[in-house]
Amino acid sequence: MKILQVSTEDIGGGAEKIAWTLHEGYRARERTAWLAVGRKKSDRLDILPIPNREHRHLWTRFCYAIADSLYPVTEKHRAIAKVHGLIKGIGQPATWFTRQRGQENFDFPATDQLLDLPPEKPDIVHCHNLHGEYFDLRVLSWLSRQVPLFLTLHDAWLLSGHCAHSFECDRWKIGCGQCPDLQIAPAIKRDATAYNWQRKREIYRQSQLYVATPSQWLMDKVQQSILVEGIIESRVIPNGIDLDIFHPTEKNRVRSELGLPIDSKIILFTANGIRQNPWKDYQTMQTAIEIVAKQMPDQAIIFLALGENSPPENIGSAQIQFVPYQKDPSVIAKYYQSVDLYIHAAKAETFGLVITEAFACGTPVVATKVGGIPEQIEEGKNGFLVPVGDAITMANSIRRILENSDLQQSMSQEASFKARQNYGLQRMIDEYLQWYQNMLQSKNYLF
Repeated sequence: MKILQVSTEDIGGGAEKIAWTLHEGYRARERTAWLAVGRKKSDRLDILPIPNREHRHLWTRFCYAIADSLYPVTEKHRAIAKVHGLIKGIGQPATWFTRQRGQENFDFPATDQLLDLPPEKPDIVHCHNLHGEYFDLRVLSWLSRQVPLFLTLHDAWLLSGHCAHSFECDRWKIGCGQCPDLQIAPAIKRDATAYNWQRKREIYRQSQLYVATPSQWLMDKVQQSILVEGIIESRVIPNGIDLDIFHPTEKNRVRSELGLPIDSKIILFTANGIRQNPWKDYQTMQTAIEIVAKQMPDQAIIFLALGENSPPENIGSAQIQFVPYQKDPSVIAKYYQSVDLYIHAAKAETFGLVITEAFACGTPVVATKVGGIPEQIEEGKNGFLVPVGDAITMANSIRRILENSDLQQSMSQEASFKARQNYGLQRMIDEYLQWYQNMLQSKNYLF
């Protein structure tokens, strides 16, 4: 079986991590596998960059080369960032006007060359996140008639007129338009959400798709959406992690390795760009830690914020220590293994991969009751659920665990058990490979 996966990048978090781990798992099972990406960061030959730029006009490539030279300083200088965007607009004026109208950009000309990227035609194409400025969604209908086409949704962008998460808005069910928040990522400049929604609907109506989601919550949304019109078969397949890396171990030993104090209560949160991440609620977690510090003044408390490089902060008897993003999963596992508790204040979450990593390391979790998280956390058994934005309830839940060693130990055992039973990487790989095989052998293979 020859499998081509498609992802935004080869190295990254969340969706990119799942695509990468599946790719590695397929190759370990001696399947022929490639990963096509919008932005390649590794030097692996089996990672295939989608050459959109090479397929553009010479003038566009020239302007993009100039813009690329400015990119490293755009985050520090707003004026240069504007010049950077202006140069790209000059290089591709039609795309610039598309964005100004609020229409989603599908102008990525190498998308229809996907099947030519590997040295052999794949038997299966499996796509992950298709937003991220690299994939022409209009190619789906054609592509799904060339090879069996699987989609794994990691957010709800395919269901809406622009946003990856709709929060309390339900207009994605009826056609979007009158969008309450155009700034939700991926942001758009004007409200063309009704147009974007209708264009996606027409694409799906002409497609034949096998759709997976990591949670029942997201699958329920899919079944109420425009995407359902193009689905041949759908399954809920929870994301998996490597249980040989993420597992319980002796806490004090790991603390010594990481230079963390043995006698402190340590709480962990991890995310990419912690304080600026639009899907996470750092303020609620910070406030909760402040409340706990005031209620436990004689206890040293450390809040580890993994995913950002910043100076430490003190809140009463508590200290916030920022830890830069770590690429090595074994290093990330050590942080989970070293702490007493993992907290996760998400504003939106289809599936908490970090929650499963914490569970696998025997770490209880306090998290917001949103999206697919309630399918992972069993209230009072392996953690606690709290309302979104409720720092007081989060603080109370944190204290319940920190002040009750028996409860913490019981939750630790339950968390580890649930991870082993439900969230192993090999289980995820097995489920996808079996689905591919069943489809190829069944009458659902319509080509």
